[in-house]
Amino acid sequence: MVNTSISLKHINKLAIPALISGVSEPILSLTDAAIVGNIEFNATESLAAVGIVTTFLSMLIWVLGQTRSAISSIVSQYVGANKLDKIKNLPAQAIFIITSLSVLIIIGTYPFANQIFKLYNASGLILDYSVDYYRIRVFGFPFTLFTIAVFGAFRGLQNTYYPMLIAIIGTITNVILDFALVYGIDGYITPMNIKGAAYASVIAQLLMAIFAAYYLLKKTEIPLKLSFPFNKEINRFILMILNLFVRTIALNVTLYYASAFATSYGATYIAAYTIAINLWFLGAFIVDGYASAGNILSGKLYGGKEYNLLIILSNKLIKYGIIIGILIAIVGGLLYYPLGNIFTNDPEVLKQFYSIFWIVLAMQPLCTIAFIFDGIFKGLGKMEALRNVLLISTFLVFIPVLFWLDHLDYKLYAIFIALTFWIIARGFPLILIFRKIFIPLSKNN
Repeated sequence: MVNTSISLKHINKLAIPALISGVSEPILSLTDAAIVGNIEFNATESLAAVGIVTTFLSMLIWVLGQTRSAISSIVSQYVGANKLDKIKNLPAQAIFIITSLSVLIIIGTYPFANQIFKLYNASGLILDYSVDYYRIRVFGFPFTLFTIAVFGAFRGLQNTYYPMLIAIIGTITNVILDFALVYGIDGYITPMNIKGAAYASVIAQLLMAIFAAYYLLKKTEIPLKLSFPFNKEINRFILMILNLFVRTIALNVTLYYASAFATSYGATYIAAYTIAINLWFLGAFIVDGYASAGNILSGKLYGGKEYNLLIILSNKLIKYGIIIGILIAIVGGLLYYPLGNIFTNDPEVLKQFYSIFWIVLAMQPLCTIAFIFDGIFKGLGKMEALRNVLLISTFLVFIPVLFWLDHLDYKLYAIFIALTFWIIARGFPLILIFRKIFIPLSKNN
């Protein structure tokens, strides 16, 4: 049995680099939103287009990016059982499967971008900008999925340091290129507006994939060379992916309805929603650092059958998560008005954003519980439970509440109140399921 530390120091050693790495994802979208929202012409329409496309791309990435959780779960459990040699060829096989699917998705969506974004109620200039932005951004998709899968291997190996370095490289590159390509450089680069933001993202994603491959090959014993036959764990990997796939579809049904309802209210509302939801994502990814620590450590503890420590870990993470959620809410409250001005100067957009941002902040402690237990269950490989909880919270909680409040003409309030109930329905059932499974096992440990 492997002795696993669950001290605050060790949790932070995993969580803080994972937090920095995780925050890079919403920062890429926030950077696009902030820079595009301040261009000279049609800023509101451009910001709305970035929000719509980001929602759709997030759906694709979250559906196929579940390889990270599946790879991390299997690798960490084998690390805990001291049997890593048995699954060394699994990550390369998983990467091959997922990048092949990403190419098929590019082929399947590129010609139909116009029809796709009409489903989000985009029209006129917003639709034109959405199509232009997507048809560039989508080519970064395979690089993103490759990087995510490599991050899963590192997490399984209990290492979040190298993913952090890779994410920092990608984020800095994206920010610099956003300014250079969107606004242009006098005498050197013609301003490209929303297309410049898309090119900046693709270049950053390519660079991250290159560094991900380099660090995996140089710093670990896991090869990237594809070998056959498939590893015996590939069936469990695929089953995890399928359960997470269904789960992620449910998650994206939520995001689709939220975005579509906001768009249907008009350009001002979708622009305000874009700012609010991206800040919500930022909070989620900050908490994801500790969810990642839960993912990494729970997999290792489960593989080593250290059930007592698993219970203690879950209790610690609940406490840390709630504290972080409260701190995020306080910081957001102190920066309430400056945050809005970062993204737009449109007084009508700001009015709508300020009216609902307090709900985003109030739900942060609840979000931490849901996200941390998502991470723990992914580490345990119990994807079926995650699937069922999200199906229930989406179709029996979020959608009914949204339609009811929309009928009452609550507009953006309807969306964010429904999201709050959705988060509650995601988090607390997972705590009950976890304790039902592992408290009896810990007593027999």
